[in-house]
Amino acid sequence: MPENDTRGFFERWKALPVDSVPKTVTVAVVLCLFCSMVVAAAAVSLRPIQEVNKLRDKQINILQVAGVYEPGINIQEAFAAFEPRVVDLETGTFTDEFDAANFDDRAAASDPALSVALEDDPAGIGRQSRYQTVYLLNDAAGNIDKVILPIHGYGLWSTLYGFIALEENGNDIYGLQFYDHAETPGLGAEVDNPRWKAQWASKALRDESGALKISVAKGGAPAGEEQYHIDALAGATLTSVGVDNLVRFWMGEDGFGPFLDNLKAGAL
Repeated sequence: MPENDTRGFFERWKALPVDSVPKTVTVAVVLCLFCSMVVAAAAVSLRPIQEVNKLRDKQINILQVAGVYEPGINIQEAFAAFEPRVVDLETGTFTDEFDAANFDDRAAASDPALSVALEDDPAGIGRQSRYQTVYLLNDAAGNIDKVILPIHGYGLWSTLYGFIALEENGNDIYGLQFYDHAETPGLGAEVDNPRWKAQWASKALRDESGALKISVAKGGAPAGEEQYHIDALAGATLTSVGVDNLVRFWMGEDGFGPFLDNLKAGAL
């Protein structure tokens, strides 16, 4: 460009060929900035909707594992039958320190003030919140009919998050369901298969002596142990081991064990 060119910068830029490097770079930068602004605006504006959908999905899973979900029902009205309570895992008692309707179990597990790092960690969760939200389903007389407990632990590729529903005695299993995981489709993801989940119904956690007996294992149940046995997933050994570990961890003394003892004793 001639040294005596007196045109301004914009005029000189405008005069450049359409396919010149400066114009190509400028268009690319402007386009990237515009797209990033659109994406950011969409993410911000859609976040409330995403949170509502996330909550609704969680409520549906609780309704399903408790056996009270039907297609077309009003989710909010059906879920109103459940009473959320926050449990102090160490004492196994309810605490009013937190608002149970808004307590975030996952966030609490990452908060050093509310959680502990695990040395003995069979479920592979790293840190455990000292508090967990449970959901009580009462019958028409106001007595506990079912208790829904959150559970999570590592499988083969991911952490599985789910719920286990127990009868009012805190020992008989009504159902188990996972709502968030990334296990292998057709193998570990068969934890979502209704036929596999149906095995959990009417099984027991403990024997008459109080020993934790529930297990997920290959092959048939040992003689006399049928009420505690769940067949492992075919071709998904590590996912099955993960489910066995996480269920036994959360139903054991380091999980909801003290709470279930209090429930059985009527001390809540």
